Amino acid sequence: MTYANSRQSEYPVDPIFLDRWSPRAFDGTGMPREHLLTILDAAHWAPSSSNQQPWRFVFAHKGTEQWETFVSLLMEGNQVWAKNAAVLLFIISRDFTISRDGEKKPATTHSFDAGAAWLSLALQSHMLGYHAHGMAGIFKDKIVETLDIPAGFVVEAAVAIGTMADKSTLSPELAEREVPSDRVPLSDVAFEGKFTGKAE
Repeated sequence: MTYANSRQSEYPVDPIFLDRWSPRAFDGTGMPREHLLTILDAAHWAPSSSNQQPWRFVFAHKGTEQWETFVSLLMEGNQVWAKNAAVLLFIISRDFTISRDGEKKPATTHSFDAGAAWLSLALQSHMLGYHAHGMAGIFKDKIVETLDIPAGFVVEAAVAIGTMADKSTLSPELAEREVPSDRVPLSDVAFEGKFTGKAE
């Protein structure tokens, strides 16, 4: 059993898995480029099917000419807080593979693999003193057009990375939600022998 912030695991997991969470309150300070590249380097060492490495990352630092464009690609509910992050990035994945004989085939695990890269990104961010918050509330078609995403690549999610601020900087509605989320019991998601969970 491990404790961290308000979280408690059932078994002795490393504290980093409990310490990592996704706040919305960022203080607006920037991030050295070297820190971001360290985070992305960790992400690109994630495991992937047949080492295909389907992930791609398109990023912008706060204060650069690309920043407002990146913010505009988020839905309004995310713009109001993510604009205060140090970095915004989009996780893209390649949905095809090239076999050894040169044949192009669907990559059935591209999103699964991109998820592994996202976790590596989030954990490395935490280890450097930052927090990363993933977002599905984005304008995917607009991202493809604006960022010149080629065919065969899928926009998976956006991520805001930055230094956490006090929750009082958020609206009352968001501040109320600014706590590390809990998890359902392990027995709800892990089954021995066959699927015995709820069909929902």
